[in-house]
Amino acid sequence: MGPLQLAHPFRGCWRVQNSPANRVPSHGTTLFALDHSIDLVPIGAKGRTAPFRIGSLLHPEPPESFPGFGREVLSPLDGVVHRVHDGEQDHAARRGLPSVGYALTQGRRAAEGWRSLAGNHVILRAEHEGAEMYVALCHLRRGSIVVRPGQEVRVSDLLAGCGNSGNSTEPHLHLQAMNAADPSIARAAPFTFPGGLPRNGQIVDAG
Repeated sequence: MGPLQLAHPFRGCWRVQNSPANRVPSHGTTLFALDHSIDLVPIGAKGRTAPFRIGSLLHPEPPESFPGFGREVLSPLDGVVHRVHDGEQDHAARRGLPSVGYALTQGRRAAEGWRSLAGNHVILRAEHEGAEMYVALCHLRRGSIVVRPGQEVRVSDLLAGCGNSGNSTEPHLHLQAMNAADPSIARAAPFTFPGGLPRNGQIVDAG
């Protein structure tokens, strides 16, 4: 089976992190079907994810200070909304020393299950080469999800806003594809975007 063909789930410029174009498993683990997942971090006009301040290296920051917070997240395929989860807090963002302390608590969140890692999320269902596939879009902004289970969506339909819920150090979109709706039992599925799968650090401009 070939990789699932996805459209860009955003407009504007985003920086790629943890790309399966660099390594598989992209997030360093095969748990929760994360093997081929990718992180997309929205950037502002100056190419930064947020303005740099000395205090950013020492203290957590409100997610609203990041230009990508609330940026539109779009459907990357034609399909059906399978599951929606909302209500998780958009917590403070962490760079520098605060991110080190936050990383030390990641094991606890993983032990609580995939939903604790994903935060607010939407899972889409679609058919690919005769098989059902599921695409999860995670870390969404609380209260921003505009779709409901059972709703049909088309490429580029608005799903939600980019947030900082779940296991996230700054506002970004986590995207993964899998062969079942439950990440605890699913197998990861490879996917690609127009122009190919971007590498870590690459900036993607979807216009």
